[in-house]
Amino acid sequence: MGVHRELHLESVAGHEVLIGRDGKRRWSEALKGQLVAETLVPGVTVNEVARRVGMRPNHLSEWRRLAREGKLVVPELAGAEFAPVVIEPEAPTAPSEPVDWLEIVHGDVAIRLGAATSPKRISEIVHALNGVS
Repeated sequence: MGVHRELHLESVAGHEVLIGRDGKRRWSEALKGQLVAETLVPGVTVNEVARRVGMRPNHLSEWRRLAREGKLVVPELAGAEFAPVVIEPEAPTAPSEPVDWLEIVHGDVAIRLGAATSPKRISEIVHALNGVS
């Protein structure tokens, strides 16, 4: 025998939101992206969009964070503005003469290694400095 759950649907911004017996809404990824896109329109606030769909602004802010990290797809929306692209000046070219060592700097720590150090060993050191096992 399965567990019977009472579920119902609610329409929000043209999308259906599943609402469980506990009252928690389950938002589709498409709707999350749509609501985030709406907050990117100049003059529109997170509070405004959240109030319109009956949710807490902090949930919408969390979705915005996910979108910035590339973990949530945000559809193109007329009028939405994303962060401008900044093109950095070209990095200086490497010296033409070979070097005998390389240096890894992490905060106040500087580690100098021989130029023949293997990429695997360099990776292990970087991971250790960042606390990654």
